Amino acid sequence: RYPELATVCRNPSTLVLYPGAEASNLEEVAVISSSPSVLIIIDGTWSQAKDMFYKNSLFRLPKQVQLKTNISSQYVIRTQPTNTCLSTLECAAVALTIMEKNMSIQETILRPLQALCSFQLQHGAQIHHSKEHLLKNGLYDKPMPKNKRKLRRMELLVNNVKI
Repeated sequence: RYPELATVCRNPSTLVLYPGAEASNLEEVAVISSSPSVLIIIDGTWSQAKDMFYKNSLFRLPKQVQLKTNISSQYVIRTQPTNTCLSTLECAAVALTIMEKNMSIQETILRPLQALCSFQLQHGAQIHHSKEHLLKNGLYDKPMPKNKRKLRRMELLVNNVKI
């Protein structure tokens, strides 16, 4: 159905950035690989990205990689699930920085995001802490979910368990 995507996914130098148990650390893969790679980054909410990844078998052909980083999101006008969750743009910036071994890439790509957040904060937006931070500090002011699976995930966030 998507011949161009199929061609890219079948290329041995293609990587797909998607976390999981089978995913290798991108930094380790970048050190080993001397040839240029193509990196597929799936954009969407976590739910949308998960659907795209699992419903399209082409995405499981390339080597799966993930970012192992403790960088905090600079997208401070949006609530993230945990302190180390990054937006797609931030993931792309970090991944390209790693692959190209050039820190200025990350700074350049994230400059517009920083400007956007700064502008919005100057015009009434509030800084959003992660759900993890809010739960750990007793600041979560929304009703707790009734769904047992969601409630369990929130308990794991509070107890520092990797989800």
